[in-house]
Amino acid sequence: MVLLLLVDLDLAALHPLGGFFVLRTAGEPHLHLPTLTRVYEAPGPDVHADALTARVRRVAAALRTAEPRVAASVAHQGLAARLWSVALGCAALTGRVPDLDARLLHWDPDGSAPDDLWLAGARALPGDAATLAGTVLLGHLEPLAAALRARHRLAPGLLRGNAASALAGAARQLDGWARRHGRTDTAARARSLAADVLSHPLLAGAGSLTGTAFRRRSCCLYYRVPAGGVCGDCCFPGPPRSSPRATSG
Repeated sequence: MVLLLLVDLDLAALHPLGGFFVLRTAGEPHLHLPTLTRVYEAPGPDVHADALTARVRRVAAALRTAEPRVAASVAHQGLAARLWSVALGCAALTGRVPDLDARLLHWDPDGSAPDDLWLAGARALPGDAATLAGTVLLGHLEPLAAALRARHRLAPGLLRGNAASALAGAARQLDGWARRHGRTDTAARARSLAADVLSHPLLAGAGSLTGTAFRRRSCCLYYRVPAGGVCGDCCFPGPPRSSPRATSG
């Protein structure tokens, strides 16, 4: 009961940040949605029952792109941003992280952005960098990347860059919000935690972090979306004209 109260209070602290930081909890109509454990599993013979493929198709339609790997990259970064935002936000604001076990976290593949997530459980974990990396990077982004690579031609370096970029983006949003509200301690914790997690062997070398400014060493392929351009942290100063092979590593 105490742990449930702690997690509810921790998640409530994220509400003022809105958007990517809010996590719904049990009591919402989530039980018909797949858990992320199921999402990360290898697809069965019926591709229409594959939630991850359905999500990529939805993103492709929204972006008006005929390239599934582009939509897969954008879908990957969107979910990564949600997971990092919740975990890093709680760690920076409360010093704890909710247990985002993939078996307890439900996801709506048909939802709009930011991705809809429901947590059907409550357990508070320490809010240190090692726990953050274990919870999000090992618990979610590694199996998610493997699932996407099994379905689409996505280079490991691209997915690693997406994961690092999403973390840096969450830290940047937290830092800005905390500074605007006089929470310099929260801003400092967000920056420190993000820097520590970005040094993890699975993210090291994905980009360079200076303060809250991040520059990745790979491209997420968003420039291939009609009128997409390049992202603010892209390795390219402008949309490249070379072969797509040069953008995926």
